[in-house]
Amino acid sequence: MLRVDLHLHSHFSHDGRSSLDELIERAHECRLDRIALTDHNTVEGALNLVRVAPELAIVGEEIKTVEGEVIGLFITGRVSPFLSPEDAMDRIHEMGGLTYLPHPLDRHRANFRPERMVELASRIDIIESYNPWCDAAANTAAARLAEELGKVQATGSDSHSADELGRSWMEMEDYSSPQDFLEKLRYSRHVVTASSGTGRRA
Repeated sequence: MLRVDLHLHSHFSHDGRSSLDELIERAHECRLDRIALTDHNTVEGALNLVRVAPELAIVGEEIKTVEGEVIGLFITGRVSPFLSPEDAMDRIHEMGGLTYLPHPLDRHRANFRPERMVELASRIDIIESYNPWCDAAANTAAARLAEELGKVQATGSDSHSADELGRSWMEMEDYSSPQDFLEKLRYSRHVVTASSGTGRRA
């Protein structure tokens, strides 16, 4: 089984605090097998990570759209910010990637209205149903909507520093492609430790 963290940041994000080397070292300490580096509006750090630690890295980006934020996983290049959600998701899929909605119903951050998520459902691959920095009501609402829409759910640490890694992750079978990853993720195990969501404010 693989331990996978699908949502984290490095110092390539404006609010990230850790270098790639620090993230790699911490991932190994936590026995994480894959980390998706999803810096804000840039893929530079993730592309660098895949060069220095190809066995560990999933290339991602957290893209600010004109509405909520969208993460692209398994992408090959940058998606520009401030597109419509439809355009951002289409560009992710054109690269063979997967779309992942982080903290989708968190009113404290860029988010989507539930009815908007229903409209976007055909373009959504994964919905983050546990983010440690969201309040419980937002996570519960995201999980409920994901279930109603039949979407794959994920837990992401949303780490902004290396010491926040290893507090929550997914445990899943190995995969051979992004589509196989999506199928395996559907049946994976969400792991959340007692220290998840402690030590800073979102």
